[in-house]
Amino acid sequence: MAWEIGLATTIFHCFLVILQIILLRKSFEIKNLTQVIVGIIFGYFTSFSVYLMSFIPNSNTLLISLIYLIISIIAIAFGIFLYLPPNIIPLAGEGAMQAIAIVTKKPFSKIKVYFDSAMVIVSLITCIIMTHTLGSVGLGTIISAILVGTTLKYIVKIFEYIKGYNPLILT
Repeated sequence: MAWEIGLATTIFHCFLVILQIILLRKSFEIKNLTQVIVGIIFGYFTSFSVYLMSFIPNSNTLLISLIYLIISIIAIAFGIFLYLPPNIIPLAGEGAMQAIAIVTKKPFSKIKVYFDSAMVIVSLITCIIMTHTLGSVGLGTIISAILVGTTLKYIVKIFEYIKGYNPLILT
């Protein structure tokens, strides 16, 4: 049975909210349960985006693929930079990473790299076991796992330098 990507995303978001509850215990804020609702909406839009992207031809050059990758890494890192400090309800992935950062007292940007890298490894192992292929985990996925958190760290440093901005949770 093939899992539809939106459903799998929604289920994974629910798992990550449970992980946050376990890690934070009494510090878990009830408002963070809304991450489940956000996860359902995100799952729907993930499926919808896959449908929309099916009309865009695949990149046939390494240069174009690299440009898409760089743009997406910067956009994701900047998006995280914008919504975590004001304490807007994060996606469950970032919520879990925040919980891990709080419990371990490690910088969010480092936890992001570790967490994303762990997810890539789990995905690779799952794909190899289930489909005997690498699935959709490619070089871009691996590079993103390492560079989104690293890029986030530098975006924070740039804003610290320019505006004296210091979002402690992201350093």
